[in-house]
Amino acid sequence: MATNTAPAQTGKKNQLLILIVAIVVVLAVVVGGAWAIKSRQATANEANNANGDTVNIALVSRGTQGDFLNQWLDGANKEAKRIGANLHIYDAKGDDNQQILDVQSAVATKPDVILVDHSLEGVTNNVKAALDAGIPVVGFDSVVNDDRVVHVSQSDADLSKLITSQLVKDTNGKADVIYTYVAGFAPLDRRNAVWEKVKKANPGLNQVAQVGVVNEATAQQTAEQVKASLQANPSVTAVLAPYDEFAKGAAQAVDELGLNGKVKVYGVDISDADIAELKKDNSPWIATATTDPANDGAVSVRTAYLAAKGKLGDTKTVTVPPTLVTGDVLREKNITSLSQLVTAFPSLRTDDLSPVEDAAKQ
Repeated sequence: MATNTAPAQTGKKNQLLILIVAIVVVLAVVVGGAWAIKSRQATANEANNANGDTVNIALVSRGTQGDFLNQWLDGANKEAKRIGANLHIYDAKGDDNQQILDVQSAVATKPDVILVDHSLEGVTNNVKAALDAGIPVVGFDSVVNDDRVVHVSQSDADLSKLITSQLVKDTNGKADVIYTYVAGFAPLDRRNAVWEKVKKANPGLNQVAQVGVVNEATAQQTAEQVKASLQANPSVTAVLAPYDEFAKGAAQAVDELGLNGKVKVYGVDISDADIAELKKDNSPWIATATTDPANDGAVSVRTAYLAAKGKLGDTKTVTVPPTLVTGDVLREKNITSLSQLVTAFPSLRTDDLSPVEDAAKQ
């Protein structure tokens, strides 16, 4: 028996036609919306750069994990906004090879200046390419072997001198010490140079172990290493940890082994979380030599801005001086945050280093 299929086929054709029309409409909306967004961004960028004064800074960071780096970046962002600079951030997330590629990518965008944060020596060739292309380069705590680079850093030698002097004072120069250190990082290498001199000047200081790791889980893995070293060396009474992630890990290890009061941790750097640890009653972390990381970030951005403007003259190094902070002082003054710490220690603010006026006054 024959069946009449025409109405059914017509219905299917109508449904297909409706579907095609719907897809076309959706694509038009998406493409049109994307074009509108791109157009608005382009218009905004043109407006920002209309007077030719806006400085575009490519910030190429090895990583932004950890309290110090988070607060350094926060200071950098706020300072860029204050002085009217555009900050484009590349985050290698602790991957040295990625940071090398990020410098290359930054060069391709032709920024006014490149700010390299915590790099190892591997970025040098790409940094040279930037400099050869006429792009100034500023490094913060970075290993870059080119005399044209402007270096910003904490005074790592002074940081190490401050904290090791406190260790020597507390131990009378006689103690078994666990040392946390990883070679190849510019600030850690500079701090290590001081520690080597301190050991020679104080033969009663016996370094029984060297531990440490720098990755996305520095504090936790350092805690495990320090814990094992403490168990293997029960005579230890001090841990020298010249980086706050090391110090947090060391303090955790001492806490877990119940050695508070016997083993003291001497650190470098500070953050809100570090203040909480230092301030705790019976905390093994008793002292830290530090700058304000947010201030360090701000100084770095200002220096990059001036480098882009050609206003640094012959300046090739900008050094931020440190301060010694103890748990006793934090408890005495009831300091619970970096903002309170900066108020209590005004020397942590260094607005006089690479000064730049607010954008509205320029």
